[in-house]
Amino acid sequence: MKKIAMIPARYMATRFPYKLMQQLGDKTVIRHTYDNVIATNLFDDVMVITDSVIIYNEIVNNNGKAIMSVNEHESGSDRIAEAVINIDADIVLNVQGDEPFIDKNTLQSLLAAFENPSVEVASVMKVFTDNSLVDNINYVKVVVDNNMNSLLFSRSVIPYLRDQSIQPTYYEHIGVYAFRKKTLLQFTQWKPTPLELAEKIECLRYLENGVPLKMVLTEHAGVKIDVPEDLEKAKAYLHNYQPRY
Repeated sequence: MKKIAMIPARYMATRFPYKLMQQLGDKTVIRHTYDNVIATNLFDDVMVITDSVIIYNEIVNNNGKAIMSVNEHESGSDRIAEAVINIDADIVLNVQGDEPFIDKNTLQSLLAAFENPSVEVASVMKVFTDNSLVDNINYVKVVVDNNMNSLLFSRSVIPYLRDQSIQPTYYEHIGVYAFRKKTLLQFTQWKPTPLELAEKIECLRYLENGVPLKMVLTEHAGVKIDVPEDLEKAKAYLHNYQPRY
């Protein structure tokens, strides 16, 4: 199988504009993400897909590969689908540009999910270790069935703890996806769905069209940069960061 990694990189993020061009140590956030994906040596090709000449130049001027989006897109999956339509690939991995501390072992597990021919889409989750973050809407939660297929994603707390004697495990959805190329292209033919529009969570479009996501559990605790406070957390995390390659 030919495997490629695509990194959608939107310049004007709603909650933290210009976040991908923020300095994190000696590199920008987007370069950390790109360089760490390259360093895994898991992919036949790695590219950044962006709507910004600034981000495009940041990558290509540092010997990387980038593609400019032609159209406006609401989701990273739509942006990637536009780019890969004429690229030879079987599996397309989507790494969000604001995930600078991507983990090789996690990506290996995600790609391994496609050894099962029934898997069309896969993604990553981890157990919340800080329960104070469970009600934070910036952290997307996911619940799964006994086969690790997603049942629902939400910014709300799921499951809701009605019975206080129960101690459920809460899972945080990590914004890393992998798709069979044909399934990704099919995604773009579906209109945005009601839950997707309400929650602003693009993978709900798959669920609402009957395609479950195979969820891969990781223990890797990086820092996703959603808001300015996260950048400060990322700077602190970087001091002790040792990628496993």
